[in-house]
Amino acid sequence: MIGRALETFCAGLRILLGCLMAALAVPVAMQVIARYTGLIPTYLWTEELATFIFVWVVMIGAMLAVWDGTHFDVVITPDATSPLGVLIQKSVVHLAIMVFALLFAWYGIEYAKVGSIQSSVMMRINLLWIYIAVPLAGAIWAVFTAYRLYEAFDAYTQSRKAKS
Repeated sequence: MIGRALETFCAGLRILLGCLMAALAVPVAMQVIARYTGLIPTYLWTEELATFIFVWVVMIGAMLAVWDGTHFDVVITPDATSPLGVLIQKSVVHLAIMVFALLFAWYGIEYAKVGSIQSSVMMRINLLWIYIAVPLAGAIWAVFTAYRLYEAFDAYTQSRKAKS
């Protein structure tokens, strides 16, 4: 039930990511056309908009990478063959991700507070819209990682039940 809800949420994130990538193409294309052809004037707001969209693309992409397990990790031990070994290996990775997720969520709140008192120079939008991506990403990483830890423990208990 929870897994299905999280999968649906990730499907929504994938759609949002696709829309943001399409939206990112507009200001970047305007910058390129203005710089190399002179067909349109150079608009400074396009740089801000491209940066803001890019921040959200990176954070949403990182959320999806944590869910899909495609984030960067370093394998320093051979793959475990026993169910307990697999559980330990997965737990170490997931707990490390959880620590960083909670750090991003906790300290990201203060980071977002700083953004809430600032406005962008050209577009005049409150920078909270950008800064809030950090604690939000941390919170979602933590939720996804907690579910993956649950799955690892569930797989371990299922393998133990199958043996007995």
